[in-house]
Amino acid sequence: MDEPGANPQWLRGSLGFLRRINALLGYTRSTLGHLERFSQGWEQGRTIRILDVATGSADVPRAILKWAARRGFSVQVIGVDLHAKTARAAIDEGNVRIVQANAIRLPFADGSFDYAIASLFLHHLDEADIVSVLREMGRVAARGLVVGDLVRHRRAYLGVSLLTLLANPMVRHDGRVSVAQAFTRAEIIALRDQAGVAFAEYHRHSGYRFVLAGEKAN
Repeated sequence: MDEPGANPQWLRGSLGFLRRINALLGYTRSTLGHLERFSQGWEQGRTIRILDVATGSADVPRAILKWAARRGFSVQVIGVDLHAKTARAAIDEGNVRIVQANAIRLPFADGSFDYAIASLFLHHLDEADIVSVLREMGRVAARGLVVGDLVRHRRAYLGVSLLTLLANPMVRHDGRVSVAQAFTRAEIIALRDQAGVAFAEYHRHSGYRFVLAGEKAN
């Protein structure tokens, strides 16, 4: 999916498959759960600005907007993705602003957003880039982070192999590689600390998923 020459039809199918997996395994709900927790401290009538890094098809931002509408919050979400084809696919879905940019060098000033979030992105990167991305997210987020990804485990590898059995070749390949490149608790905490965002605490979720989530001290 990260290749510039990726088959457009397979790419759209893969993004759709990931949306269904996010919903089925509760990955999107875990992000919303942490935002729900943070929302207890949101000021009445203030617009909350959220940046979604490596947004893919922007399913998480859309879920956030629906959640915010139900709860009566004013929320703005911008999605960022490096890959032109992915960004175009997200734009085609409508109602979320998409910016094509590199997460290692986000084109936003310090504290431009209240929160920076990311889902199932870090495992695509090497360790140096993970540290850079987390540091950048911490730089542009005035209040906090919500960063979810996969836990590396043999059962997770088996599970993703079964879930993607009937999917297109791109999904089958990326699913297995994603789990193989995922993290143990010790590994992701070490990278978090190197990035200087230790306020984002480690939370284990179902579906072999973890979330680094937290707010900066006032």
